[in-house]
Amino acid sequence: MLHLLENDTVLPIKQLKVLASKRSAGKQVEFRGTSVTVEEALPESFKGVDIALFSAGGAVSKELAPEAAKHGAIVIDNTSAFRMDPEVPLVVPEVNEQALFDHNGIIANPNCSTIQMVAALQPLREKFGLSRIIVSTYQAVSGAGMTAIEEMKRESQAALNGEPVNPSFLPVKSGEKHYQIAFNAIPQIDKFQDNRYTFEEMKMINETRKIMGDASIKVAATCVRLPVHSGHAESVYVELGKADLSVEEILNVLSEAPGVIVEDDPATQTYPMPINSVGKTDVFVGRVRRDLDVASGYHLWIVSDNLLKGAAWNSIQIAHSLIKLGLIKTNG
Repeated sequence: MLHLLENDTVLPIKQLKVLASKRSAGKQVEFRGTSVTVEEALPESFKGVDIALFSAGGAVSKELAPEAAKHGAIVIDNTSAFRMDPEVPLVVPEVNEQALFDHNGIIANPNCSTIQMVAALQPLREKFGLSRIIVSTYQAVSGAGMTAIEEMKRESQAALNGEPVNPSFLPVKSGEKHYQIAFNAIPQIDKFQDNRYTFEEMKMINETRKIMGDASIKVAATCVRLPVHSGHAESVYVELGKADLSVEEILNVLSEAPGVIVEDDPATQTYPMPINSVGKTDVFVGRVRRDLDVASGYHLWIVSDNLLKGAAWNSIQIAHSLIKLGLIKTNG
């Protein structure tokens, strides 16, 4: 977020506050050539703050986001704490920007895998209608944090050296079992729920319906962790409201969609890959094809940088939208 704000030309940043835990208070971060001191995040820290970008875990958000809102700040929360709260809008600006008018001081940033999928599918839904989504994700380890990245590196080196791998973190830190991610695929992201879906899968299902504003959309998800540093990929099957569309019609709609880049040419082996999405804020779509059995069924391959469009960039886009829509009342 700080990196993106460094060169941001939309937000009129008069003063930047950097808040963290007591443990990190006193550290220095550089912002636009100036050294900024990290302060301990306390309820009173938000006095005079217009926009508060939260990304410190659900427990912290639940404790401090309401306090920030009481002081007049608009919280953009990057955790799952408020995503399914009926009083909190869940926003992807390209999809449901108008939901920002209904905020009560807190706005939720969706799950990374949900963001890129709905950004790509909403243009098709608007043009043709959409009744069903089946998605399988191929998610990077950076989505699980720095510890997961370091574990992948350590395990990979150990495996290449013929040494014991000894996993200790993935798929879930608090889980009873931990599995090797190096040279592997783990079909579990977050904890299993009573219905045998994981929490990550249920987040995609429930968040998609909320963002699109349609509880009748059929959504099923299978979320898999791969030994990829950054960049989530998704194989998505959709059933649209119109049958027998040509691939060209689908591609034309996607190519005109905001924030979406089409990379789709089988003749030249052109398609999106996670490694090429890193450091970019767009959602990339390719491998578009008609289903061979269902006339209204279509397959897509969707890729995006999970740390940017899937998290930090979408949060800052929400802030941009608040400015554009005239929803910021400065505390100044």
